[in-house]
Amino acid sequence: MTLIVPFPAGGPSDQLARNLARALGKALATGVQIENIGGGGGTVGVQKAARAQPDGRTLLLHHIGMATAPALYPALPYKPLDDFEYLGLLQEVPMTLVGRPGLPAKDYAQLSAWMVANRGKVNWANAGQGSASHLCGLMFRNVTRLDLRSVRYRGASPAMADLLAGQVDLMCDMSTDTLAQIRKGRIRAYAVTSSHRLTQVPELADVPTLDELGLKGFSVTVWYGLYAPAGTPKPALERLASALQRVRADPDFIEGASVAGASVVVDVRGQGLEHKRFVKAEIIKWGAALRAAGDEAN
Repeated sequence: MTLIVPFPAGGPSDQLARNLARALGKALATGVQIENIGGGGGTVGVQKAARAQPDGRTLLLHHIGMATAPALYPALPYKPLDDFEYLGLLQEVPMTLVGRPGLPAKDYAQLSAWMVANRGKVNWANAGQGSASHLCGLMFRNVTRLDLRSVRYRGASPAMADLLAGQVDLMCDMSTDTLAQIRKGRIRAYAVTSSHRLTQVPELADVPTLDELGLKGFSVTVWYGLYAPAGTPKPALERLASALQRVRADPDFIEGASVAGASVVVDVRGQGLEHKRFVKAEIIKWGAALRAAGDEAN
């Protein structure tokens, strides 16, 4: 079986894919080969998955980009809701709002005052168009109405490197990208973007949510789902659905998610139909947010 990941090796999507491949291989009693296909903000790999033979042997692991791509890429070479069979969400990763070393703010209240005082001068790093950090920054700017200067990088690693070097001030990125530096005390976490505090992660247990800090309803998590090409036979889909139930209960898979600050999806979105309904709603949500962001979204 081939698991397509529409991003280069080494990133958070690839890390989840390796964790998933081990658990899925056990559940299906078969080998699972990962194929990393970068390019086009994920669209190149997704297009290849959409055109793969629908025999149940090729799967796609993709994140929130499945919902944001229609608004970001007008000439999208696939239809997210038509070209795939939805197998279920697997994992959610919260975002963390972090600041560079030496930033003169000890908590979010001080950070907010500092951003207002330095309106138009605050640099906000992101990992490129359509990335999780890009989306979180857009949402934050829309909600707060602050004038933040977006600095775009080709990936999370160079963005984090410049944050650590003090070249940029802030970044909002997945806990899978920020947690290592938070643990080392090299950057400060001011808030998390989940709907509740991350009490399962010791380093983030006392970090407040943006919702409780006054940005009511602010919730951005990066979710990952599994897909098969449209037309995959029903028996193959049923076999995969059964295997995914075992994956979600696999202790090693759960532990792999927890260590990175992520959580395994165990609600109804783990089922194919609810997964598709959720993505449809997310397409509407992010389409509105990206249109509101205007030129900054492109």
